[in-house]
Amino acid sequence: QVQLVESGGGLVQPGGSLRLSCAASGSIFSINRMTWYRQTPGKERELVAEITSSGGTNYADSVKGRFTISRDNAKNTVYLQMNSLKREDTAVYYCNAVIQDGIWGPQRSYWGQGTQVTVSS
Repeated sequence: QVQLVESGGGLVQPGGSLRLSCAASGSIFSINRMTWYRQTPGKERELVAEITSSGGTNYADSVKGRFTISRDNAKNTVYLQMNSLKREDTAVYYCNAVIQDGIWGPQRSYWGQGTQVTVSS
């Protein structure tokens, strides 16, 4: 059984910084793409940033230059460094990972439980 556990959310003032972490655990053979999404009430979940197994990255236009995604393959962990936070960054942030759980197994998509980020003065 594979689990993704997020941490690092909280309350921060506009202009501040937070670092989110998402650790995968369980029966893991390999991890492909890892992605951060966010969602606010009444809106669809949107992609924030993604990183491939080889380190290639992609960002939503709204966070380019402010957020940085990275991963530690030895720890099966992906990070999201969020700087210059704005009120509109307030959302529940979710981690997603495409994981192969055995040498002969298929790749499956897994989600974390979400972590709340609130940007407010």
